[in-house]
Amino acid sequence: MSEPDPTPQPARKGQPAPKGLAGLIRKHPTAWLTAALAVVFLMLGTGAVVAGAAVGGNGSAAQADVAPDPADSAAPTPTPEAEAGRSVPATLPGATRLRTCSVAGPASDPRLMGFKGYVMNATTGEVLFSREGDVPNRTGSVMKVLTASAALAALGPEYRLTTKVVAGSSPSSIVLVGGGDPTLSATGSSVYAGAPKIADLAAKAKAAHDAAYPGTPITEVVLDASYWNPADKWDPTWKRSEQTIGYHSEVTALMVDGDRADPSRSTSPRTTDPVGRAGAAFVAALGLPGVTVTTGTASSSTVLAEVQSQPVSSLIPFMLLTSDNTLAEMLARVVSVKSGFGGSSASLQQAIPAALKGYGVPVDALTIKDGSGLSEASEVAPEYVAKLMVKILAGGQNLSIVYNALPIAGESGSLASRFTGANAVARGNVIAKTGWIDTAYTLGGVIKAADGTTLTFAFYAIGDGIADNAKAAIDTLATSVYSCGDNLANI
Repeated sequence: MSEPDPTPQPARKGQPAPKGLAGLIRKHPTAWLTAALAVVFLMLGTGAVVAGAAVGGNGSAAQADVAPDPADSAAPTPTPEAEAGRSVPATLPGATRLRTCSVAGPASDPRLMGFKGYVMNATTGEVLFSREGDVPNRTGSVMKVLTASAALAALGPEYRLTTKVVAGSSPSSIVLVGGGDPTLSATGSSVYAGAPKIADLAAKAKAAHDAAYPGTPITEVVLDASYWNPADKWDPTWKRSEQTIGYHSEVTALMVDGDRADPSRSTSPRTTDPVGRAGAAFVAALGLPGVTVTTGTASSSTVLAEVQSQPVSSLIPFMLLTSDNTLAEMLARVVSVKSGFGGSSASLQQAIPAALKGYGVPVDALTIKDGSGLSEASEVAPEYVAKLMVKILAGGQNLSIVYNALPIAGESGSLASRFTGANAVARGNVIAKTGWIDTAYTLGGVIKAADGTTLTFAFYAIGDGIADNAKAAIDTLATSVYSCGDNLANI
């Protein structure tokens, strides 16, 4: 069966064509059908809109076309219930930047072993990267940054360490009193620039004694190293190899030349009797080889002579640039004494955080066993170092002294020979304190990134048997952070 032909047919011959509207429809049926359907669709759509409006308007419009039922008029009008309020935050959070530059590869370098790290934007305070960054751990010599900052807070930049000679218990006795100055020198070739000379101290003391007691020779010299307990001179967590190789001396309040065998060399073997060695140098400078030398405590306050170190503001740069362990320990003990904690090694746990507290970075999680960082028991989170570095970078409260003393990659201090090869791009832009003990290599400081962002950071590479090549791995990671800048992603 064939489908009807929709094509309009002409009027049959002899039959008149329809006129008017009927004629138009007959002549153009398709067009009229389309128009009719459109009208119907429009009417239906309009009705739907009206119905929707009626529903949205509590049904009043829908009921307008319906006669009210008298039975409904007696029904009470329901009271609409208020919509339960929704909590709205007082301030809406700002948009978070999507960062895409990853250093996950360098941070996973096996040479870093147990890696901990933290990076933050020094200007905005945003944490850009963290790998257990809030977990306290051994710092190595990065600890010296804390010691330097504590010394500035507790002692002040102009404070000088004093060694003096006071009158003894008899006219023929004098007492050499140590004040925690390791820079006191028995030679003219000290590693400490501008160091006070024990020869000057001896000459002044002898002249003052002879003036006070004419004709009475000096027959006894007493050595007083009681500024803190002289027996409290070596932490059991330190390795004695640090002393025999020449990185560190015993910590006594009286010594000369940091107790180095060769005062002209930063690394030089140390003795087991710094106090006795200082006494021998003093007696030799007096020119009285036959005097009796004993140890004890001064009973007189009559000062015959004294000499002083360079100010703390000068000692800190040497300590940080060369990583001088002895100077760090002496400053830490003096901070303890001057802060009223007695100067013992155990007191550093109270004295150093108390001094650092004033910088506004929470100190509750600090574990301080020493001032140098040689102890594996000293533990500071990378996060703390990075946050303290923000304060150091700002330079307030004399902390610019610390910032200006930090080694610079490829240029100065313990970073002078680092950041080579592909890492040379970051030279001059990583300003940081290095650290090294047998179980850790560390680095903490400031990165002036390639995009102009200033970052602060701390990286710890930790593990038994960690190798020297961990330094290159840390340099590569720091260079990667330098390249990422503020686009550094915590992934």
